[in-house]
Amino acid sequence: MPDAKKPDDPKSVWQDREIRFDMAVKGLALRKGEFEIDHLEGVEDTKGNNGERGTLVVTNLRVIWFSKRSRRTNLSIGYNSVSNISMKTASSRLRGKTQSLYVMTRFQGSKFEFIFTNLDDNSPRLFTTVQAVYRAYDTSRLYRDLKLRGAIIADKELKLLPKEETYNRISGVWNLSSEQGNLGTFFVTNVRVVWHANMAENFNVSIPYVQMKSVTVRDSKFGRALVIHTTSRSGGYVLGFRVDPAEKLDEIYKEVDALFKVFSVNPVFGVDFKVEDASESLRNVTKHRESDDVEIIGEGGESDPLAAYYAEGGKDVGRENDPNNIVYCPRLGMAVQRMPEGVTTEMLWNIL
Repeated sequence: MPDAKKPDDPKSVWQDREIRFDMAVKGLALRKGEFEIDHLEGVEDTKGNNGERGTLVVTNLRVIWFSKRSRRTNLSIGYNSVSNISMKTASSRLRGKTQSLYVMTRFQGSKFEFIFTNLDDNSPRLFTTVQAVYRAYDTSRLYRDLKLRGAIIADKELKLLPKEETYNRISGVWNLSSEQGNLGTFFVTNVRVVWHANMAENFNVSIPYVQMKSVTVRDSKFGRALVIHTTSRSGGYVLGFRVDPAEKLDEIYKEVDALFKVFSVNPVFGVDFKVEDASESLRNVTKHRESDDVEIIGEGGESDPLAAYYAEGGKDVGRENDPNNIVYCPRLGMAVQRMPEGVTTEMLWNIL
């Protein structure tokens, strides 16, 4: 059942789940388990910072861009928010009409469009690298996502993921999600725990360690049980398991809790990709400077920092073809698409 009493640990993984704009420089640092795959200099954020040279870093969890002029101007795009990647023609102030990387995303009910242009290289490396890494991420979601009723069991055995190892297989484990409980089998691996009902293999749950918030032993109406709390991002579930015989419970708890703690220190996110040599690592370009602690406040404070990235209909998903979305703009003297809330045509000109 869902449980929203406690917030997630601030150290929980956000890098692949969120889109962040102009974050503090420390947000550019790679977290544990995250590694750099490619590093491209001379890349322009054509949609939001047209005419500005920057650096694009591709990791196993996200795409990072930051301006060469100021690292406080930056983007972090988690792969979980990506809906489409393509190459199209864009207009760059520094390069004119050219082929650019388009990344379409959805995050917190809004659609965002990002356009990146390689200013120094005509090769398709920018597109091929991001596309290949995203595919590797998309096909390895069982490492990171809680899965209910998935095709993960065959002939009573767990279908192992690449580099996954089974540490324990326990029979006689009851899932306490229903009034009477369901008898099944429990698997413990290096990346997740899995339970399935003995009478129906498709009645199962796969819980990656990355989505666990805590592992405890608690009393229930069925007796003492192993209780796993999941993060709010995975639904905030409380999952209980009773073990027969009861003497095995403490042993299983210690094993799962130990593996959960080991994973927290050295997480495995499942994106298997060869790390290429980069001209300059992200660590070297994120060295501390005193100026990083200075926050500059704009004069008006009214402009929306996300405005430049909204895709068509970005704040009203599904209303792209709504005729009511066309309004008359007295300032321009013509009909225009309705601006997102809080955004004016004058603000858009200022962004450009």
